[in-house]
Amino acid sequence: MLEGARERLRMDNEPKESIDPRALKVWMIGGAIGSAVLLGIAIGLYAFVTAVYGAPAWVGWAIIALALAYAPWGIFLGPWLRMRFWRYEVRENEIEIQHGIFVIKRHLIPMVRVQYVDTEHGPLMRYFGLTTLSISTAATRFAVPALPKQRAGELRGEIATLARVSEEDV
Repeated sequence: MLEGARERLRMDNEPKESIDPRALKVWMIGGAIGSAVLLGIAIGLYAFVTAVYGAPAWVGWAIIALALAYAPWGIFLGPWLRMRFWRYEVRENEIEIQHGIFVIKRHLIPMVRVQYVDTEHGPLMRYFGLTTLSISTAATRFAVPALPKQRAGELRGEIATLARVSEEDV
């Protein structure tokens, strides 16, 4: 009973906002492209190790099998798990970002530490109308991926305003 209460408390304390559901499609397509590239490299390695080094054919087939075994993870499971655990929340004094699959990381970024905020998107994200919001501090850069373009612009302005107000308070 105590464990259940702890779990509910932990889940209630998560950042409230999730990323756009279209991110799943973008990550699945990206995973398919990555899996195809990996398979191409595996086939090249197969030809290389058997022709140049005279390795037995099973070595090359093992390399190809490993590349094929990665495909379900890269195309289906990995994107679904990323989608499940990505959370963020912008508050008056801080930004909280949670991400990870096996190890869940939670970052709390004080507004007074934010130096600049920008957006970026590649061709696949642009096609789906998504963009990544990047938040930079002196120490590192944080990103919230796959936000709708309009929402990312709103957040960029909100964070920039809150960061300026926080700096004036210091």
